[in-house]
Amino acid sequence: MCVLGIDIGSRTIAVAILSEEGELLAGRVADSGPRPLERAREMAGDLSSFRRVVATGYGRHGARADFATDLITEIKAHALGARHFFPSCRTVLDIGGQDSKVILLDEQGRVMDFIMNDRCAAGTGKFLEVMAQGLGLSLEEIVTVACTSDVDITLNSMCTVFAESEVISLLATGQPVGAVARAVLNSICDRTLNLLLRLGIKPPVVFTGGVAAIPGLPAYFARRMDLVDLQVPPSPQLVGALGAALYGIKAN
Repeated sequence: MCVLGIDIGSRTIAVAILSEEGELLAGRVADSGPRPLERAREMAGDLSSFRRVVATGYGRHGARADFATDLITEIKAHALGARHFFPSCRTVLDIGGQDSKVILLDEQGRVMDFIMNDRCAAGTGKFLEVMAQGLGLSLEEIVTVACTSDVDITLNSMCTVFAESEVISLLATGQPVGAVARAVLNSICDRTLNLLLRLGIKPPVVFTGGVAAIPGLPAYFARRMDLVDLQVPPSPQLVGALGAALYGIKAN
């Protein structure tokens, strides 16, 4: 029978279905919505089809109380998922909707240490969404527009509310949209690099999460942070769910 991994985040829910041999049979990502546990249960589907249902992420404990058979932390799930795509991975950079994390792995893929920014939305997908709205751009457009400018402006605040006001003020004073978009991306990069440096960077670095799925953003991050070996899985948002499913296969 197959194994289902489900990653219940604050903004999105991802499911991954693996065969007993570890082949990815299906994957899906959807918004969490106002009732994430109900959405997760719907996405899980017919539970009798799975030998194990392993939950991870923000809502994993609720899933365990409702329908999941096993739990795994986000840290371990992302480590397993990243190593599945890139077996030599030593550092995982995960930026989701509401938090970001850096995970350091040993040569065997075991978690050595990790650090999280989960106290505010600074530098996360939510922060980027709000800044893009303030600029009148989509998430896809903000990278393209930022690359049209070589003007360096410093965004002084990383608090989402104050940074949005700062973006609006910069535009009101006549600063080009491209320059302000560049300032937004640079501020996120610099905050992310600080997280990486606090833990220590061991290459290769694998970039996961919803932010990694934005076209052009991983390449922008790699240039800004001088990470020549930044690697991105084909489905960055599925990495946690995939790791959960892999854990289910191994837990015989």
